[in-house]
Amino acid sequence: MPDFQPVREACAVMGGMTKLAKKLGVPVPVVSGWASGTRPVPIIRCVEIEEVTGGEVTRKQLRPDDWWQIWPELRGED
Repeated sequence: MPDFQPVREACAVMGGMTKLAKKLGVPVPVVSGWASGTRPVPIIRCVEIEEVTGGEVTRKQLRPDDWWQIWPELRGED
C-alpha cells in the first residue's frame, strides 16, 4: 500500500490543499484524490511538487516504489 503522507506534507508546505492545487493548475479534488490515495500522483506532477515545495517533498517520497525506474539519474543521491 503506497504512503500518501508526502502529498499531505506538500499541502502543508504550500499552506493547504487549495494552494497546492492552484500552484499546480489542477482542481482541488485532484489533489484530494492524491492525498487520499484514490488517484496516483502522475509522474510529471511529482517533479512539479518537488519544485514548488523547494525540495521539501521529493520525487523519491512521492513515488517510493518506482522512482529509480523513472529517474535513474537520482540513484545514489540522498
